[in-house]
Amino acid sequence: MPEKPEINTKLYVLDTNILLHEPLAFLSFKEHDVVVPMTVLEELDYIKDSKKDVARDARVSIRAMEDLLHEATPEQMIEGVAMSGLGSGEAAPTGMLSIFADHGMPFEQQAFTSNENDNRIINAALYLQKIKLPRQVVLVTKDINMRLKAKGAGLAHVEDYRTDQLISDIKYLSKGYHTFNGDFWQCVKTVDSRTEGRDTIHTIDKKALPEAYINEFLIDDEEQFAGLVENITEDTLEVLDLGYDRLMGRNAWGISPKNIGQAMAFHALLDPHIDLVILTGPAGSGKTLLALAAALEMVIEKNMYDKIIVTRSTPEIAESIGFLPGTEEEKMAPWLAAITDSLEVLHKNDENVKGSMNYIMEKANIQFKSVNFMRGRSIQNAIVILDESQNLTASQLKTIITRCGEGTKLICGGNLAQIDSNYLSAVTSGLTYLVEKFKNFSGSATINLDGVVRSRLAEFAEENL
Repeated sequence: MPEKPEINTKLYVLDTNILLHEPLAFLSFKEHDVVVPMTVLEELDYIKDSKKDVARDARVSIRAMEDLLHEATPEQMIEGVAMSGLGSGEAAPTGMLSIFADHGMPFEQQAFTSNENDNRIINAALYLQKIKLPRQVVLVTKDINMRLKAKGAGLAHVEDYRTDQLISDIKYLSKGYHTFNGDFWQCVKTVDSRTEGRDTIHTIDKKALPEAYINEFLIDDEEQFAGLVENITEDTLEVLDLGYDRLMGRNAWGISPKNIGQAMAFHALLDPHIDLVILTGPAGSGKTLLALAAALEMVIEKNMYDKIIVTRSTPEIAESIGFLPGTEEEKMAPWLAAITDSLEVLHKNDENVKGSMNYIMEKANIQFKSVNFMRGRSIQNAIVILDESQNLTASQLKTIITRCGEGTKLICGGNLAQIDSNYLSAVTSGLTYLVEKFKNFSGSATINLDGVVRSRLAEFAEENL
């Protein structure tokens, strides 16, 4: 067969942070060839044995490359090994993967003479750009400063890794509800209503909301209508009429909603048919408090679940948790202070707050667990509250979700404006992935809590700082 014309395909040089962000990223470039500089392998080797939270991703990437290259000769590794057969569908790679020994580059060919890893990777890309002309060589990195340095050094093509991004900007992220301007019934031309038991279901024309998805809430800005999309056909939407006042009247564990966003969140949290509830929004919008109040209501009052498991992303937990005294629950307590703070709020009017908290934690069987120790478990008939989930990657979230067995409800909360990870942004966070991937799943609901209710100080800070 005739060889693929190289001139029509690009040569992508990968930075280390790409393979830490997505370990199998080298398989995402379709017909184009991929080069991994030796410096990148050295960095992955150092990270895989460290106690950093990305050590596992480094090991996964190394193993995946080793599986592809283990039978290749040194010459083949330099020339490139075909990646065909490693995927399926239109996105399956057909290009070559090669290792570039950037240590042996001629000194006069180097734009940067200092021996920093970033500089060596840029030098490798510049050298390949020179010897591969007229073929396009592209450096791919998530490091903004590295992109600036590479451009300044003369590299023509530098890109961020966007293959994994489901949305281009966080403002396009699904909110979980749609607000109609004016009166809802003025926006709907035709409607067919029916009653099923105590529920009223309206069938409306899909043209009124062509991009609707299952479990999306519908409200109007005149505070007259509140509904939930229950079924979608080619031409129609079936909307369950929730009633605006009835929705605002929902409460759990003595907590009532302060705005329509919290009311919608309560409806999703207390619905036993919804297995995954995703709560996004700024600090102070009530994500943790609502989740805990609903969980206590369903475990203690309604006996729907056996226990509450609380977990969260803990940066550098591998280094930090071992030095803390006590059991796993006691070690996790400092990381999960938000939960104990919320418990205090829920019982602030009791005579003995501490006694009430201890009694409730025992009665509801509240367990504090580390995300690191969730792998391999199977959680049955429980409510899992995953706090601060914006700091998790899509693969880490998958690990947690796949632990949920029969009768388990997962509540994920997070603020995409407070990402602590060096390898994630708002559009690449696992929480963003979760919202977009699950929005058409009938067993999930998303609510963006818009509005700080913690205090006027917190609200002002959120808006102005």
